[in-house]
Amino acid sequence: MKPLLRRSLVVNTLTTIMTFDAVRMSGARSTAYRLGFRSGLEEKVADQIKKAGLQVTYETDKVIYRIPARDHKYTPDFKLQKPGGGFFYCETKGLWTVQDRAKILLCIEQNPGIDIRMVFSNQNSRLYKGSPTTYAMYCDKNGIKYAHRWIPDDWLEEARQGERGVA
Repeated sequence: MKPLLRRSLVVNTLTTIMTFDAVRMSGARSTAYRLGFRSGLEEKVADQIKKAGLQVTYETDKVIYRIPARDHKYTPDFKLQKPGGGFFYCETKGLWTVQDRAKILLCIEQNPGIDIRMVFSNQNSRLYKGSPTTYAMYCDKNGIKYAHRWIPDDWLEEARQGERGVA
C-alpha cells in the first residue's frame, strides 16, 4: 500500500493554499485537485461552461439548511445566471450518497424557489447495490432537474441569456 502523500498547492490565481491527502488518485482526479476542483467531473463541467462562453463560478455560495436540531451549510458546485436576474445551482455527482440526497432534498424543502440541478457521471447508477431506483428515477420522483455527464445545451443557453441580461 502506498503511503499518504501530504501536498500543498496553489488553487486558482488567488494564491490560496490548499492541503490534501492523496492515496492512489487517478490522473483525472489529481489534475482536478491541482486546478482547485474536487473531482474530474467538476473539472469537465467547468471546462464545458468556459467553452460555452460563460463565467465559471465554482463553489462561491453557501446554502443554509437544517438537519433537525442543527444548522448546516451546503456549498453548491456551480452557480449560473438565469434570465430575469435569478440563478440556478449545478451540482455534479459521481457517487450520490444517501447523505447527499437528503441534503439536496432538505435544501430544496427549506429554501423555497431554490433551483438545484444535478449532473451525474452516470444517471443510470443505482442508489445502492441491488436498488431498483436509479439516480434519474430518484430525481424524477422528487422534481429535480438532472443531466447525464454534461450540462444540457438548453441549461447553458439559459445561463447565456442570464449573463446577457435577457428577461
